Amino acid sequence: MKAKSLNIITSQKVLSFEKDLGWDCIFFIGIGGIGMSAIARYFTTNGKKVAGYDKTPSQITTDLEVLGVEIYFEDTLQNIPISFLNKDKTLVVYTPAISKQHIQLNYFLDNDFTILKRAEILGRITESTFCLAVAGTHGKTTTSSILGHIMATEKATSFLGGIAENYNSNLILGEDKVTVVEADEFDRSFLKLSPNIACITSMDADHLDIYGAAEALEESFFDFSQKVSDTLIVAKGVPLKGLTYAIDEAADYAAFNVRIETGKYIFDVKTPSETIHNITFNLPGRHNVMNALAALAMADVYGVSLEVIKQRLSTFKGVKRRFSYKIKNDDFVLIDDYAHHPTEINAVENSIREMYPNENVLVVFQPHLFSRTKDFIDDFAMALSKFDEVLLLDIYPAREEPIAGVTSEWLLSKINTKHKKLTQKNNLVKDIKNSSANVVAMLGAGDIGVLVNTITNQLLKHQKNEV
Repeated sequence: MKAKSLNIITSQKVLSFEKDLGWDCIFFIGIGGIGMSAIARYFTTNGKKVAGYDKTPSQITTDLEVLGVEIYFEDTLQNIPISFLNKDKTLVVYTPAISKQHIQLNYFLDNDFTILKRAEILGRITESTFCLAVAGTHGKTTTSSILGHIMATEKATSFLGGIAENYNSNLILGEDKVTVVEADEFDRSFLKLSPNIACITSMDADHLDIYGAAEALEESFFDFSQKVSDTLIVAKGVPLKGLTYAIDEAADYAAFNVRIETGKYIFDVKTPSETIHNITFNLPGRHNVMNALAALAMADVYGVSLEVIKQRLSTFKGVKRRFSYKIKNDDFVLIDDYAHHPTEINAVENSIREMYPNENVLVVFQPHLFSRTKDFIDDFAMALSKFDEVLLLDIYPAREEPIAGVTSEWLLSKINTKHKKLTQKNNLVKDIKNSSANVVAMLGAGDIGVLVNTITNQLLKHQKNEV
């Protein structure tokens, strides 16, 4: 794959479309989103003037401000900097999660600015590169982060949907010939990409508020697969034609002899042409072995040597909010994870039982979206019932209005666990301290990801006072 002729400029960083279209200023509406902020970082690093709006401050917006990005948290026309009012020099990028009533967005629309969705701008950035794209309803953030870490040896630029621990960033900046992207199925965004090599990790039903039916989601993944110019790689069982990968079963890329030694996974991999032994991987859970295997397959198809891949896998530290340890000592463990779909909750629970087989486990879960809760209510209840204790927060609405009857009380009524209760954010520390569990997992895609830092600090302070 390295020998492929690439019709791109030889600049170290800036890609050709930026020069051709002449944008000096990029204004992001929803700049604090994980995908949006990676692109904002990219443009900032490449010398563009970047500003934007977001609903609330966060660590992501703070980090962008440190880079010199102007960010405003009120949706007013006065918060559009004067230098961004020239439509010939300003590109506007927005996330589809933004309300159609957004004042700034409507100003740009009414005044004929060039306006692109996040997926469209990512497609434009990567279309002149050799693009490796990771898609799937689960696992794509971790897999693309692993792949980005491997492909950093090839000077790839990677746009990630999470903060990679090795880089403390969702952007791994390389050169302009090779890119790694997380291909998001939400709003059919991944159909804006032009991947050379792609992987599909899973095709479970999700985003039914957008797609309406699982069949429509599957059709979208099929359409994505048709955009892959060179090689498609799929988890075995995904109903699409491509190279397959699996654990302990026949596949083009097969992991076997999987074992845990001193808290790490060790495994062997058989590829279509050779076998490599004793790969070391630090992330817990067999689902993460699958993610590592997918990244290995993509990098191998591209042309990275298996010895280099093996070395890079051994040094990958993980992704923030993907089984992230916030507290880990002999007496108490607090784990933070983005899991917001029943399949992901099951994966976290399996990983915890694997690492802590004899411990009581408490889950704190914040449901994300009324529609998702409604669509998968029984699956959520079944997944959460596997924990010894359950604390349930109110549903995080994100972009949605409430749906009658869809509440955390309804979900709680279906959970088959003796120790379960509804709770509020301001009662969480007390409820966790009153629990008999010494392993706690805080799960969800809403603002629980911000709340976990406060909970961590308060629990650490309480532990210190007890000593």
